[in-house]
Amino acid sequence: MGYRSLAECVSDLEQHGHLIRIKEEVDPYLEMAAIHMRVFDAEGPALYFENIKGTDFPAVSNLFGTLDRSKFMFRDTLDHIKKLVDVKMDPTAVLKNPFKYLSSSAVALGALPWKKKSNAPILYGKTEISKLPQVVNWPMDGGAFVTMPQVYTEDITKPGIMQANLGMYRIQLSGNDYIQDKEIGLHYQLHRGIGIHQQKANQLGKPLKVSIFIGGPPSHPLSAVMPLPEGLSEMIFAGALGNRRFRYFYDHEGFCISADADFVITGTVYPNENKPEGPFGDHIGYYSLTHPFPLMKVHNVYHKKDPIWSFTVVGRPPQEDTSFGNLIHEITGAAIPKEINGLQAVHAVDAAGVHPLLFAIGRESYTPYQKVDRPQEILTIASQALGKNQLSLAKYLFIAAIEDDPDLNIYDVSGFLRHMLERIDLSRDLHFHTNTTIDTLDYSGDGLNSGSKVIFAAAGSKKRILSNEIPLGLSFPRPFNHVKMAMPGILVVDGAAFSSYEQEEVILKDWCDAMKDVDFTGIQMVVLADDASFTAANENNFVWVTFTRSNPAYDIYGVNSFTKYKHWGCYGPVIIDARRKPHHAPDLIKDPAVEKRVDAMGVKGGSLHGII
Repeated sequence: MGYRSLAECVSDLEQHGHLIRIKEEVDPYLEMAAIHMRVFDAEGPALYFENIKGTDFPAVSNLFGTLDRSKFMFRDTLDHIKKLVDVKMDPTAVLKNPFKYLSSSAVALGALPWKKKSNAPILYGKTEISKLPQVVNWPMDGGAFVTMPQVYTEDITKPGIMQANLGMYRIQLSGNDYIQDKEIGLHYQLHRGIGIHQQKANQLGKPLKVSIFIGGPPSHPLSAVMPLPEGLSEMIFAGALGNRRFRYFYDHEGFCISADADFVITGTVYPNENKPEGPFGDHIGYYSLTHPFPLMKVHNVYHKKDPIWSFTVVGRPPQEDTSFGNLIHEITGAAIPKEINGLQAVHAVDAAGVHPLLFAIGRESYTPYQKVDRPQEILTIASQALGKNQLSLAKYLFIAAIEDDPDLNIYDVSGFLRHMLERIDLSRDLHFHTNTTIDTLDYSGDGLNSGSKVIFAAAGSKKRILSNEIPLGLSFPRPFNHVKMAMPGILVVDGAAFSSYEQEEVILKDWCDAMKDVDFTGIQMVVLADDASFTAANENNFVWVTFTRSNPAYDIYGVNSFTKYKHWGCYGPVIIDARRKPHHAPDLIKDPAVEKRVDAMGVKGGSLHGII
């Protein structure tokens, strides 16, 4: 079975109890997003919005809201896709077991994109940007955004679908200085596929053609976010996963059009033409602020008959993109670690905003003839990871050795940190990358895309027993003396608000000096926070505050610290200053009035009764 359209998927989900209809009129400004988030938090169904203020088009969200629902949508192809990813990562797998991959190979051959010659449903009608659902997720967002787009570009030097890129980059439809219906904004990083295509077009002084697909079979948006191996086309992947070849054609202006999409926006990006884009509530849990990003001049907005607008909500994890990540892991399994020799497992911690915190497990085999008592090979593995695709956006990388505990669970945040802190030598095993690039969405650094990284590496036998409670008699000097236990070996302390780095460097140096003789037995990490109770309340709060609100080179201190031969270390606990800084982006805060309207939909007779 393969869905031919988003409408077929919606119908199938509804028939099997995986989707409900929202019959009340809803406002695309904040209300649709609030409904979505409330239902997602309740692990509820997909949502079909029938009556949206200001538009004639219905919308669907939360399709991928649970892993079970995602598996249901791809129930006939998921096993084949896993095998295909295995083959792409290790082609010799086919030679070793040809019968195992026989049926999957047939699926792959049938997944090649299909160029249509006749009229397609997408050419049914045209509309304008302002007539699309103007969904705004958060009160401070700069306008309406497309949050579930498939952005298609081709390499201007190697045109054609097999060298094309399909990615999910946010699209601003309104607000700021955009000319309504004529201009929209694109947000992406230059090292991504579309950025490479733009660079090549810029070098030739030519505009880049961009096609934005919305809707279509669910395999299409998933293919746009998949971290596929080099050389594996997103369109082939979409065809194989959806059990239906990716159908496309070129319109009279030469833009590639997805024949099965519900909407297609075409336009051009000219060299060096930018406009302010943002703010936008993003997946780290804060607003990404207004910055110049590429401007797209709109040519056409196509739509099929009875199209459905597809959207999601982006915000502090977990959100629907968390479920995307779970599905990606289900499909790729151990594929990504195979790309780095010696890497056994890797996990971008979703609760920390994904990119700020990365856990990894590596193999130690530099000296197989002797017992390893310090990180060796895992340091080279860590360096490779920080230069690999999306992993390169990591800010904190904690890496352990597989030999120390073959059963170490990389998805057990507390357990993994415990393993690390039981073994790490803080005087030796912290390695900084200063004045480097970090994620565009991370405002903890000293400028856009600018900040630092740090590697925490641990290998060898257990060095200490961590404390599970605040040690008796342990007290901190002012101005940070309100203490909470977060995890074994980790304390959170609050006190004075952050002032400036110039002042805080003096204050924190004196504070650490005042603790040189304190007995920190069993404590290896202390986090400074604005609210110790909130930060230590649960695992998700802890990793979110600690790793999204700190810039390693600026915000890591230590008791009995030193610098020797350019290396920084400490003999007491490491201190991470995760207080709010003046340059940090604002938190995402919901609108209370909108939340009350959503509450009303949960009472008897409302569309959300029994769900929220």
